[in-house]
Amino acid sequence: MPETAADGMSYSVPDDLRRVRAFVTERALALGLPEARIDVLTLAVSELTTNTLQHTSGGGHIRVWAEDGRLVCDVVDRGVDRPFGRSMPSAEAIRGRGLAIVERVCDSVRTTRVPEGTLVRICLDL
Repeated sequence: MPETAADGMSYSVPDDLRRVRAFVTERALALGLPEARIDVLTLAVSELTTNTLQHTSGGGHIRVWAEDGRLVCDVVDRGVDRPFGRSMPSAEAIRGRGLAIVERVCDSVRTTRVPEGTLVRICLDL
C-alpha cells in the first residue's frame, strides 16, 4: 500500500510522543475505528513507540490505514525482534509489561524483520 503524508509519520524524541498519540487518534477516527477502541489503539501505539525510544536509536516510523475491515498500524524501528507470546510480568517486576499489554489489547500482533530494522504490526477490527 503506498504511503501518503496522511497515513504515516516519523518520531525520534520523547517530545514526539504527544504528536504520535494525536496522529493515531486522528487517523483512527478518520478510518472509522469505534471511539471506544481508540484509547486501546492509542495505548498500544504509545507502548510500542515508547519502547522504541527507550531501547533503540534513531527513532521510528508509524503508519496507520484500514484494510479488509481492520485498522492496521505498523511501527518500524531499528530494534531487534520483540518476544511476543509472553506472560504478564509479576506485580513486582519493574519493566516488561508494555509488549504484554499490546498483545492483550489488540486483535492481532505480529513482528517481522525489515530492511530498516523491525516492524511490529498491530490490528484492531473496525
